[in-house]
Amino acid sequence: MQREEAMSLVKKHVKNKNLIKHMIAVEVVMGALAKKLGEDEDTWALAGLIHDLDYDTTAEEPEQHGLVTVQILQELGFPSDIIQAVRAHNAALGFSRESVLDKALYAADPVTGLIVAAALIHPNKKLSAIDTQFILNRFGEKQFARGANREQIKACNELGLELNEFISLSLSAMQQAAKELGL
Repeated sequence: MQREEAMSLVKKHVKNKNLIKHMIAVEVVMGALAKKLGEDEDTWALAGLIHDLDYDTTAEEPEQHGLVTVQILQELGFPSDIIQAVRAHNAALGFSRESVLDKALYAADPVTGLIVAAALIHPNKKLSAIDTQFILNRFGEKQFARGANREQIKACNELGLELNEFISLSLSAMQQAAKELGL
């Protein structure tokens, strides 16, 4: 599936504009991770873009998040590696993260929220105004960006990446998509 088709799928299933921006952020981080790790950039970016297709409909039932997306992807004939990564990105579902793709999506999902929150507290409210150290300084603040699960972000070590390297790579990818992200 090409990006245009995937974006149409996102817009069909997701109405919340901030959620769409989150999905785009995860897409670009996943693409950057794939490049860094020598994996297929298109496949990884696609997994990032479509990973939360059912978030709007499962918001009240977080233990179901991902299952509707998996059903949609299966009906559309998506590759099993993407389906597994989507299934495994929500720890509440109980699926193990086995592949590097699974582990990458799991860590990339919350780091984008942390980075957006860091940008929004900066006076300029722009990704270009922050750096890795600014984000790392906020990382230890429990009250800051509470929805960005720190343990999940630290799972970047399962990819062989140190936290600062992972945040730097993620920030750089998101800065390149700043216009589309509105930041």
